[in-house]
Amino acid sequence: MVKPVKIFTTGNLPRLSYAADLILNEILGLSWEIVTDRRKLGKFPVINYSEEIIPNSFKINPVQLLFETGVRPQKIIVDDLKGVPYFFSCSGDSDFQFDIFAATFYMVSRYEEYLEFKPDRYGRFSSSDSLAFKHRFTLIPVVDLWAREFAKSLVRKFQVLTFKRSEYKALITFDIDEPFAYLGRNLIGNIGGFLHDYASKSGNARNRMKCLNGLEKDPYDVFDYITESISRNKTEARFFVPVGDPSDFDNNPSWKNKEYRNLIKRIAGKFNIGIHPSFKASTDRTLIKTEVQRFKTILKMDCLLSRFHYLRIAMPASYRNIIEAGIIEDYSMGFSDEPGFRAGIARPFRFYDLIGDRITDLRIFPFQIMDSTLKGNGNMNPAEAKESIRSLIQQTKKAGGLFISIWHNTSLLDATEHKEWRDLFEFTLKEQMI
Repeated sequence: MVKPVKIFTTGNLPRLSYAADLILNEILGLSWEIVTDRRKLGKFPVINYSEEIIPNSFKINPVQLLFETGVRPQKIIVDDLKGVPYFFSCSGDSDFQFDIFAATFYMVSRYEEYLEFKPDRYGRFSSSDSLAFKHRFTLIPVVDLWAREFAKSLVRKFQVLTFKRSEYKALITFDIDEPFAYLGRNLIGNIGGFLHDYASKSGNARNRMKCLNGLEKDPYDVFDYITESISRNKTEARFFVPVGDPSDFDNNPSWKNKEYRNLIKRIAGKFNIGIHPSFKASTDRTLIKTEVQRFKTILKMDCLLSRFHYLRIAMPASYRNIIEAGIIEDYSMGFSDEPGFRAGIARPFRFYDLIGDRITDLRIFPFQIMDSTLKGNGNMNPAEAKESIRSLIQQTKKAGGLFISIWHNTSLLDATEHKEWRDLFEFTLKEQMI
């Protein structure tokens, strides 16, 4: 039986426990234990996370971040280790170049998002405000790469250690912001739509009438195509459906609408499905609970997964609210305006509540790429988009992580102007395969 790693430090530190479990247990597969009494170290591999001298230990001279409570601006200088950026350099006689536990904690807890920043027009944290963007490492999963170098250093000190092999996986996800173009709208909505169609001379009035009369499929209903593509490429998928009230930011039908309910049930019959909380629900605990209850009413099952509409996360309120509503997995962690690794990691991790200074059971599943980022904000042509996706998949494979992409049914319509996005979607499905 492999002996556990003992981490010697000077106090009971929940932040250290969080970072140590992520690095040592979840990524490297080691058992570990924090010890504050030197007499209890025994003959185990010891990581000395203190200023004390412990013979034959692996020493990390810690910075103060994990000994603190609350949040404050941190002085950060970014250096380079074998081509990988790092920060929180260790002083003196450390056996590792930097405090990997503090740096990991800073990235994965999203510490910088608790500090003062200028929100974008939707109230979100922009990629340009992040440390990773400013120092050009949004496109690499630094935490995973740090862990790999850390393992190499540890095993040089303690040859008895063996590490687990992280296995690359892929997951494709869908946000169904607008399930229908014509169906699901009330009488007033469709009358307004007809008037707009006639005025614009778009030719859509006839299509609308055929769809409403059941003679033609709704153009936004491409779920058979999505299902067939997923099945053909044998990939795992998640769907997120909104059940909030329509608003300036929410274009879904009423949750009471028959066609929409049938679609939700149809999807739930084949795939794991979660809630897509409305724009305002990300900061309104009552609204979140209402929408979760609607989801349960439609499907007669618990609501365990979520992804916020517009990826609108307020730290820590949004995550606290979904925890209270019974959500156990969230898929919102990623930048809306840039591809890459928002938390610097390519695998799920537990949410750490920095204000409460506590580890939670909510698991965060970070994504790396979203269709609308490439299409709108990135303004990439198809060749550039393919290269971006290929690079992110390669980085995730290198880390043995989980590659997650976000797609919308409205990007995959069966129309000439959407062909290049269908091609990109199918390219991603093939490229992400093991």
